[in-house]
Amino acid sequence: MRLLAVTACPTGIAHTYMAAEKLTQAAEALGHEMKVETQGSIGAENVLSDNDVRDADGIIIAADKDVDRSRFAGKRLVVVGVAEGIHHPEELIERVRTAPVHGAERGAAGAGGGAAGTGSAGGGGGKERSLAYKALMNGVSYMIPFVVVGGLLIAVSLALGGHPQADGGLVIPDGSFWKHVNDIGTIGFTLMVPILSGYIAYAIGDRPALVPGMIGGWIANTGALYDSKSGAGFIGAIVTGFLAGYLVLWIKKVRVPKFVQPIMPIIVIPIVATSALGLFFIYVIGRPISWVFEHLTSWLGGLTGSSAALLGVILGLMIAFDMGGPVNKTAFLFGAGLVSKNPEIMGMCAAAIPVPPLGQGVATLIRRRLYNDQERETGLAALFMGCFGITEGAIPFAAGRPARVIPSNMLGGAVAGALAGLAGVTDNVPHGGPIVAVLGAVGGVAMFFVAIAAGTVVTALCTVTLMSVAERREGAGGAGEADSDVPAPEPALAGAAAGAAGASAPEPAPAGAAGTAAGAESRTEADAEPRTETTTAADAEAGTATGTEPGTETAPGEPAVLSGYLTRDTVKVRLDASEKEAAIREMAELAAGTGKVADVDELVRVALAREAQGTTGLGEEIAIPHAKTDAVTAPVVGFARSPEGIDWGSLDGTLAKLVFMISVPEAAAGDEHLRILALLSRKLMDTDFRARLQAAPDSDAIMAVLAEIQ
Repeated sequence: MRLLAVTACPTGIAHTYMAAEKLTQAAEALGHEMKVETQGSIGAENVLSDNDVRDADGIIIAADKDVDRSRFAGKRLVVVGVAEGIHHPEELIERVRTAPVHGAERGAAGAGGGAAGTGSAGGGGGKERSLAYKALMNGVSYMIPFVVVGGLLIAVSLALGGHPQADGGLVIPDGSFWKHVNDIGTIGFTLMVPILSGYIAYAIGDRPALVPGMIGGWIANTGALYDSKSGAGFIGAIVTGFLAGYLVLWIKKVRVPKFVQPIMPIIVIPIVATSALGLFFIYVIGRPISWVFEHLTSWLGGLTGSSAALLGVILGLMIAFDMGGPVNKTAFLFGAGLVSKNPEIMGMCAAAIPVPPLGQGVATLIRRRLYNDQERETGLAALFMGCFGITEGAIPFAAGRPARVIPSNMLGGAVAGALAGLAGVTDNVPHGGPIVAVLGAVGGVAMFFVAIAAGTVVTALCTVTLMSVAERREGAGGAGEADSDVPAPEPALAGAAAGAAGASAPEPAPAGAAGTAAGAESRTEADAEPRTETTTAADAEAGTATGTEPGTETAPGEPAVLSGYLTRDTVKVRLDASEKEAAIREMAELAAGTGKVADVDELVRVALAREAQGTTGLGEEIAIPHAKTDAVTAPVVGFARSPEGIDWGSLDGTLAKLVFMISVPEAAAGDEHLRILALLSRKLMDTDFRARLQAAPDSDAIMAVLAEIQ
């Protein structure tokens, strides 16, 4: 057969190229032709042309992100997750023979947004992420900047422009500079709900679904339109997003005359879908929301004479449930309405209000590897928002992982509310979070902070526990096949890709791979004579300008490996280390022999910090630690072998025996960094190449094998 494939991973590049190499090898072994397009962090490579598609007998998509399928209409199509391309390439190739033909209408619907047909292409047993998951993640990714910008502007304006009142409240004077900053932040917060809804809809129904999704989200968040004192919040936005997306897909299937077709996506579909969705929400969904709001308020009123602990638990559960939605607002307005008569009730609410953002922020700090870069940055913003009583700071986490985060938030909120109730904490202003205690509005300050701290710890620990359980269950089902509720880290290379792309934090070298060889042996002069010259960043730029790759001072007659970044001086036949940390240091000292490492200790520190974020063991007895730090003055790649192997935490459980360590300065070109990673990932999937690399007797023989990396 003449086959095509597309491989893609949203978080890095290792799996993208590993899957491509495995599919190519399997096709060759089975006697088929195969061309693979890779969609990695450096863009699409080996792009499939129209002629390629026309002549193909079938196509395999092994990807964990949306891939445009419209170009494959009329071809047999198998769609799975990227891990399937790595672990079962032969099976995927055989499945092409009986795979269903991808329809032109389905493909067009899926183009650009991951629309229709996402779940079943290719039939039986594919492990592609569901359309619902992709749509939800699309909405969350677009919503996060609005949450962060809006929340931080509100918090900063309160901190710098707020005037303390006699009752402990904080008021920003009308017409002042900080009032305007606060208003801008409020706009950002107001927009986050329709943005979430709109981009969920967009991921399902493509561009025609964007307007009905956004307007539907605005309606969901505006309770006044359906006689409710509170909007439906982010949960309502998720509902309207999915309704809008699938409604648009349904309208697209309606047959219309040819003269109407050109105006369908820009006039007919948006108007019909927006009107239908808006009226449906106002008259059908909105009424029950208003009813729930009113009856919850009445119910809470009947509990005011009951146990303080019980009332605190109930208010804490409600505050943390939907974070700005009708349940949250019911509890908050109930407490706010009794501030002057019964401030203890507002005290319970005030203790529970900051728990969700603080708990989720702490969770990103204590188990960083469970979160991607954007989520870790959002976690820091959530901590700041939590201090100012902005519960919505936790919404991105709850929207992305509702089954893990919402129960954790509620449990922490209940603990905080109960402790505040038992201690008789009071709050004299209708606001919550540590800021109200700092400003003197809280009675029983010590127990107020104890309640918040306890709730935060409970939320954080519950969140990471649920996510870790899901990750272990995921690992038992096969490496890389991520639960839709847990982001799967790209083992060794996610950090490098993010770092090369300009991540704000230095990207520590994966201690993971380095760990393959524990212990550290300094190379003697007989083993490797250190170079006397040091290549500076300026020298590297000069070299690039003259057509020479930075740091490529290979010896005469020595093969240029990875643009000269890997030389005989950075190869070690046998690592002495037997544990991870010692191996990282040994690899760093190996690189230092080139004269390109200004600070070995800092390089080791960055490498270990990267490893703390997640393993750099790729499996197949391979580990590739990498660091992006100014502890090195020019790019350098080291290689070493560990005959016994080191437990690197690889997803397939193998011990790492082949260790590559990539170290680049902060100023290094990102694409070059990623190119090295891509080349290594591809070549190391060749079983014969790995066997020859293991069997090479000395440094010269190892260099001869490594020279095959092209």
